[in-house]
Amino acid sequence: MGMVSKVLVGLVAALHVYILVLEMFLWTTPRGRRAFGLTAEFAEASKVLAANQGLYNGFLAAGLAWGLLLGDAAGRPVQFFFLGCVLVAGLYGAATASRKILFVQALPAALGIAALLLS
Repeated sequence: MGMVSKVLVGLVAALHVYILVLEMFLWTTPRGRRAFGLTAEFAEASKVLAANQGLYNGFLAAGLAWGLLLGDAAGRPVQFFFLGCVLVAGLYGAATASRKILFVQALPAALGIAALLLS
């Protein structure tokens, strides 16, 4: 597996750890509200839902890290699966929540998939 694909998979995993932190721990803080464009009232009312959403992002990050740790032969299908999950989630989020998600989440996943295919 190429170094570029490993780096991209690692970056997508790191991004989802960051999203986990924003959604689970920083949702109601000024930084979390700014990241998602929320009012203080909405952030407070939705913090339990956001924490659940953050947990799912953590699962995506864990799956990508697992794929990297498995190595080239065994890890490649795992990485494809979790990058595919990220891509679908990013496309859905872009269609239903914010077009910004297309660039923040779906595009990095698509680049990771392309790099895996080319390696």
